Amino acid sequence: MGRLDSLETKLLAAVCGVALVSIGAFAWVNIRYEKTDRMDLMVRGASQFSDTVKRSTHYAMLQNRWEDAFHIMDTIGKQEGVTRVRVFSKEGTILFSTDQTEVGHAVETRAESCYACHAAERPLERLKLPDRARIFQDAEGHRLLGMITPLYNEPGCSEGCHVHPRNKSVLGVLDITLSLARVDEEIAGITRRTATFAGTTIILLALILAGVVRRSVVRPVRELVEGTRLVAQGDLSHRISVRTLDEIGTLAASFNRMTETLGRGQLELDGLVATLGQRVEERTRELREAQSQLVQTEKLASLGKLSASIAHEINNPLSGILTYAKLLSRKLRAGVPDVEGLHAALQQLALVERETQRCATIVRNLLDFARQREPSFQVVDLSKVIDEALSLLENRFAISNVQVAREFAPVPQVRADFGQLRQAFVNVLMNACEAMPGGGTLRVIMRETALPEAGMSGPSFTTGKPGPLTPFTEAIIIDTGQGIAQEHLSKIFDPFFTTKEKGTGLGLSVVYGIMERHGGKITVESQVGRGTTVTLRFPAAVSGASSTA
Repeated sequence: MGRLDSLETKLLAAVCGVALVSIGAFAWVNIRYEKTDRMDLMVRGASQFSDTVKRSTHYAMLQNRWEDAFHIMDTIGKQEGVTRVRVFSKEGTILFSTDQTEVGHAVETRAESCYACHAAERPLERLKLPDRARIFQDAEGHRLLGMITPLYNEPGCSEGCHVHPRNKSVLGVLDITLSLARVDEEIAGITRRTATFAGTTIILLALILAGVVRRSVVRPVRELVEGTRLVAQGDLSHRISVRTLDEIGTLAASFNRMTETLGRGQLELDGLVATLGQRVEERTRELREAQSQLVQTEKLASLGKLSASIAHEINNPLSGILTYAKLLSRKLRAGVPDVEGLHAALQQLALVERETQRCATIVRNLLDFARQREPSFQVVDLSKVIDEALSLLENRFAISNVQVAREFAPVPQVRADFGQLRQAFVNVLMNACEAMPGGGTLRVIMRETALPEAGMSGPSFTTGKPGPLTPFTEAIIIDTGQGIAQEHLSKIFDPFFTTKEKGTGLGLSVVYGIMERHGGKITVESQVGRGTTVTLRFPAAVSGASSTA
């Protein structure tokens, strides 16, 4: 026999359980049927016996020879199996009993022998056979069968010398008590034989099923389990014998086909592993190049948008430079200027120099923004990054009638690549500006916050107190634009996803990648028609690091 949790044990337990329930139910029904049949026969026999006693004493009772009637009853009461014979009056007085001590006493009308006739406070005129019989136990615990037979007022009784009123239907009751010892012995014998037969049948059935299950199910399954273990250890040449065409045989054939397929796959895998390192390096290089191209593509797209707005901004100082250059040229051709004219010329040249430096700064920022280079992480002041991003878009905000509100609080420095963060903020600010084509308000908030360390979002398990907090620097950009539909919020960071007619779908994807590389997090909340809030959170730099921005 296998383990308690083995398939063989479970199958045998299930089959034997079903057999036990089925055969047990059949045995129980059979015993109940035999018991009921025996009791029905006993009740009918008791009824016939009671009628026989009644008929035997009928003539003596009509002749008012009660002593002869009682003598007959006493003789009958001495027969084997008869426990007691009694006659009551209708009022419950015992007129005769084979137990002489009971004669003259009154019985309780609600007792077992009287309940049928006195139910519901009124006697029944006629009783059916089942209502006349009762089964009870004596003082020693032996079962007894009582049979009551009402003695009705017949024409002979109402016309003889002991005349009874015609309206009196019941004169008395004949009560015969029979022993059920023999019937109980027969039922016990039937129960023993049925139980023995059922137990033997269950055992034989269990043995037969055990052999069938072991041969047809357990043994093939064990072979499959052993084959699976060998395959798990790397033996892909193992095969299982297919002995039958049933489900177990089909499973064994499928196992063999599986091992053959695994063997071929193992050979292919070995070939792939041999070149895996080279493939990984090539794919990594391709991914890096693709990522670099993605960032540069978005840079160029952003640069194109910036150029349109900055061209106008550069045109203003260039117009001033051209104007002052022509004015100075005209004055010099007119002759050598005096002291006052020389002083005015110097002031005009200072304005030209200042405007030229302004143009140079704008062009330098554009070139720095467009330049492609490897990230360089340093400790930077995030407010300076946002100021430079805002300055690049200053003219675009003016053209779009967007009012910028700065709400900067002192914040910790962060460790980041200045140029990449500037690109991220330019992308976010440009999206906010484009979301307000008719003008609006753009709030840029800088603040410090503190959050629990990773994995310490609740109280400490050891102290029960809140876990240590990590400082973060947050930049929150809030616009009053068109907003983003809820069904689009989950896709805004996907590459090439855009709801704009001329958008590239790369802006927020690039921002997301930059935030990931900086260990930060970006979240977006939006309501259509009410605007969008973008939160960029950066971990504070380790204290003591040098700042280079």
